[in-house]
Amino acid sequence: MTATDSADLVSIPALLARNAREFGDKAAYREKEFGIWQSWTWVEAVEQVEALALGLLSLGAQKGDHVAIAGRNRPYLYWAMLAAQSIGAVPVPIYQDAVGDEIAYVLDHCNARFIVAGDQEQVDKILDIRDSLKNLQTVIYLDPRGLRKYDHSILKQYQSLQEEGRAARGDLGDELAKRQAAQTYDDTCVMLYTSGTTGRPKGVVLSNRNVIETSKNSSQFDDLGPGEEVLAYLPMAWVGDYTFSMGQALWTGFCVNCPESAETMMTDLREIGPTYYFAPPRVFENQLTNVMIRMEDAGRLKKWMFDKAMAHAKRVGPALLSGASVGFMDRVKYFLGDIFIYGPLKNTLGLSRVRIGYTAGEAIGPELFDFYRSLGINLKQLYGQTEATVYVTIQPDGEVRADTVGVPAPGVEVRIGDNGEIYYRSPGVFVEYYNNPESTASTKDAEGWVATGDAGFFEEDTGHLRIIDRAKDVGKMADGRLFAPKYVENKLKFYPNILEAVVFGNDRDYCTAFVNIDLNAVGNWAERNNIAYGGYQELSQHPQVLDMIQAHIEETNQSIAQDPMLSGCQVRRFLVLHKELDADDGEMTRTRKVRRRTVEDKFDDLIVGLYGGALFVETTTEVTYEDGRKGSISAKLELRDAALAAEQQMAAQ
Repeated sequence: MTATDSADLVSIPALLARNAREFGDKAAYREKEFGIWQSWTWVEAVEQVEALALGLLSLGAQKGDHVAIAGRNRPYLYWAMLAAQSIGAVPVPIYQDAVGDEIAYVLDHCNARFIVAGDQEQVDKILDIRDSLKNLQTVIYLDPRGLRKYDHSILKQYQSLQEEGRAARGDLGDELAKRQAAQTYDDTCVMLYTSGTTGRPKGVVLSNRNVIETSKNSSQFDDLGPGEEVLAYLPMAWVGDYTFSMGQALWTGFCVNCPESAETMMTDLREIGPTYYFAPPRVFENQLTNVMIRMEDAGRLKKWMFDKAMAHAKRVGPALLSGASVGFMDRVKYFLGDIFIYGPLKNTLGLSRVRIGYTAGEAIGPELFDFYRSLGINLKQLYGQTEATVYVTIQPDGEVRADTVGVPAPGVEVRIGDNGEIYYRSPGVFVEYYNNPESTASTKDAEGWVATGDAGFFEEDTGHLRIIDRAKDVGKMADGRLFAPKYVENKLKFYPNILEAVVFGNDRDYCTAFVNIDLNAVGNWAERNNIAYGGYQELSQHPQVLDMIQAHIEETNQSIAQDPMLSGCQVRRFLVLHKELDADDGEMTRTRKVRRRTVEDKFDDLIVGLYGGALFVETTTEVTYEDGRKGSISAKLELRDAALAAEQQMAAQ
């Protein structure tokens, strides 16, 4: 599609109408329910959206109203966003696992009059905070199970509202058409809240221009077309899902597939076989962990074949994928490996048909990145932000590397400030933070340049951007050497046994680390070795588990020592935490980013112990249970030393 073709496509609803005209009976949305895939064409999607839009008008929804959306990825909830946009309202998706206080903050901050809730769980959370919401008028629920005996004074069933909308078409049809025709490129398209890593989430206002221009440019960059298949499983409140499952899907006309549940996601992924796939590093880490667990359980011959094949793939796979020269015998060996190992493995992962794969959100460990590319999966990195409508930099085919995030995306300008901070401006730059002019002014200047808060530099020979860390997290060791914790944490998380790591060391003589073990991986290891344990806390402090983590850290220290700029970041002391870091406890964001300052404050006694030379620390930590109740857990943690690379070399001599 050319720019001239898109002259009248100034809103997301306009793209939807275009797709119904041009793609008609082509599948637009699929959803798996009760084990069966259901499908809707573009024409059917338009009818669903229009009926709900008319229903919202019948409730008195006005232009500029905020309509919140809470629930898992379902076509109905994507249609709710489209219906809100059709009447000039603004959709505000909310993280489905957000607790009551988080939902209350968002609904109160944006003065939402309506919320579309996916199921009883979401309705319950909203009703619990109802008294604190001064503007909430109607809760529209999708799944009626469990809600029959509820007080329906503010509840409205999704399908019944659609029926009311269809019945009111004669009275409200002209108003709907009028509102759609009045929309402009600079009208607000959606409001997405930041993850709130350092404070309260901010409402990022994105215009039609932001979303459509970004979707057009990025789709053209990767030659995305109506034949792509994507799996929509990431939080609807996250800018990545909105851009891929709404912006790009509507621009190109490709099909959005929604899994039945988080538990069936891997099965659904294999059944769909997406051609365009996005996942944050955590998802790729979990997939690799599951692979490694299965291989540990495999027979000796099978594991030997896997190890040999993967060693060859690691050596030549990325080169083959990039079109580099590879010897004939190496190609033959890789071909055989693809038949017996790589192909079946990709099929197990559901990635056999992936033509373009991306990861972002956090830096991915180079070992993890190279593993997937060695299989022949065209996994690339992009660097972006909610405020950029995702894209800041992107990796072109043939220029993919694990240690950079590519070149500026189409239409994006990037510069590096005097202090190393990264700045950008583009058609995707957000309009403002809602009701927060001070933060808007401190983030975006008068010329449209946005401060990312990340530190990095452009490589002189390639022009690729390399991210060091969050600018506020980058510091120096006591001896002046560079301290970049995320660099170390990503290396540690490559190991399937390590779920999360938090590294400390700014202004210190040496680095220390908190580690979360992966209960699935380590639990599987414990079963194979006949190690009994009663739960996460007991397993995390088992001497053999601590030995295993120590070995991983010391191996990581060897790798870190190879980088002269960051060699000072080797981990001297560590402990394994007695609980997993949890968003419900405020230790992580809903997008699984560590709130470093919160962790530092909450576990200050453990940091004191690490730097004070203690061998054991007794600690008590407040936790939040699944039902919202508060409690506490106590533990005695062992603190250990890890050998630095130089010490390991001396010991080996």
